[in-house]
Amino acid sequence: MTSFTFRHFAQRFSRPLLWVMFGSALLLAQPLTWSVQLPPQFWVRQSLLLLLWVALFYFNAQVAVPRLLFRGHTGWFIAVLAASLVAVLALNSLIENLLHLPELMHKAFHPDGSPSRRRSSAGWFDMGTLLISMLVLGISTSVAVVRKWQNDAQIRRELEQQQTTAELSFLKAQINPHFFFNTLNNIYALTVVNGELARQAIHTLSRMMRYVLYETQSSTTLLSQEVSFVQDYISLMQLRLTDKVTVTFERPTPLLRDVPIAPMLLLPFVENAFKHGVSATLPSQIYIGLHQHNGTLTLEVRNTVFPDKRPAVEEVGSGIGLTNTRRRLDLLYPQRYQLSVEEATAGHEFRVLLSLEVVPSVQAVKPHLASADAE
Repeated sequence: MTSFTFRHFAQRFSRPLLWVMFGSALLLAQPLTWSVQLPPQFWVRQSLLLLLWVALFYFNAQVAVPRLLFRGHTGWFIAVLAASLVAVLALNSLIENLLHLPELMHKAFHPDGSPSRRRSSAGWFDMGTLLISMLVLGISTSVAVVRKWQNDAQIRRELEQQQTTAELSFLKAQINPHFFFNTLNNIYALTVVNGELARQAIHTLSRMMRYVLYETQSSTTLLSQEVSFVQDYISLMQLRLTDKVTVTFERPTPLLRDVPIAPMLLLPFVENAFKHGVSATLPSQIYIGLHQHNGTLTLEVRNTVFPDKRPAVEEVGSGIGLTNTRRRLDLLYPQRYQLSVEEATAGHEFRVLLSLEVVPSVQAVKPHLASADAE
């Protein structure tokens, strides 16, 4: 509230203050140093001249530059500026003549009554007024150009943000049907084997659907909710696995620091492990480890590699889920994540390691850590 009030005050009163400073420096400072008694008409002329420069400034900044220079009419723009300078000089000369300022100024500087020197036919030309008028035009042109550059930059930022938001919505819309398509296939296969387990799977899926429908509508969700969602998915997948598959899930409980995270961000890596790391005849292992250290969240997923299911490194991003996850990481966490993929480790496993900065600093984690300790 305070910053808004100060900004509003600055925008409202900065220009009048600048004009007061400008007029004081150019129209008052030097005359006040003269050791003569200046007539009142001189100050009237100085005030009217300042008004002329103010009008010249806004005419150029709001009319000439936007309608001529920004539209490519450079020749007309230069002609308008030249005509504006001539108009200011002519009006300044007219004001001086109407106020009889030349004669009054001569009397002020020559009180002894020495004869005055009449202006020549080009007496309307005042070099000082011309130079200051050109300075006013230059400043107003610069202000208009900078303002247009700032507006264009703001428009570009808004368009980029809108494009990013639309792209994220599209990516999320792709991820969810892909996940539910695979999950429903699993439940269909389970109904043939064990009806009770199928009902349990449907209950787990309904809880997961509630999370997707209500918790993923915003840009972020709590890490605890995302971890619970992943755990539900693992439990659902385990219902149809045989004893030959060993699934290990490590989560940072009870030291979980609840921080915001993009929803549905961890699932594709876990889903990929179940897709490629399960065999109906051979022993296999799936390891899913989630750890936190200060402001960094680390997800490690390992699964046994089988020759008939072995995903090549270049194919890791070819699936709908993993492709979108990479893209979402680029959009939501630029320069804040590291993703490494190993096709075959020393233990003949496929390994994915994601390090994600979920909070900007250690200080931001302390409140969450305190609340976790209290629980």
